[in-house]
Amino acid sequence: MSDISSWWQVDANKADWLQGSGDLLAGDDLQTAIIISLFTDGLAKADDNIDESYRRGWWGDVNENYSIGSRLWLLNRQKLTVEVARKAEDYARESLKWLIDDGVVSYIEVGTQIIYPNRLNMIIRYHRPGDESDLRFFWVWEA
Repeated sequence: MSDISSWWQVDANKADWLQGSGDLLAGDDLQTAIIISLFTDGLAKADDNIDESYRRGWWGDVNENYSIGSRLWLLNRQKLTVEVARKAEDYARESLKWLIDDGVVSYIEVGTQIIYPNRLNMIIRYHRPGDESDLRFFWVWEA
């Protein structure tokens, strides 16, 4: 059974469920898993220099060693620099690592591209047996 299909809407800069003929569409579970992994707020680590009472994270996380989501939210109010772009790549790789650990994909590559003055493109490439796909996610930074 397939999950409800999520899709990244580039123009709206958000993810949403796909609809077709009045029903929610099912399928493309891997893309849905990637969207959830990237855009669910992951638990901040103790050394992230953030207020201990505001570490976010998903309420169902069992422990810090196995949590859902990414720490991309920590970059929300940062100035768009090369260092921030590298952190975004690291946070994305960290949140998607479970796909490799669980054998869902054989590799994941994450790259970023700064589009001045206020946009960071994130390109995620993955490979699973019999398929090779590219997904592009756009993160719009505050000016």
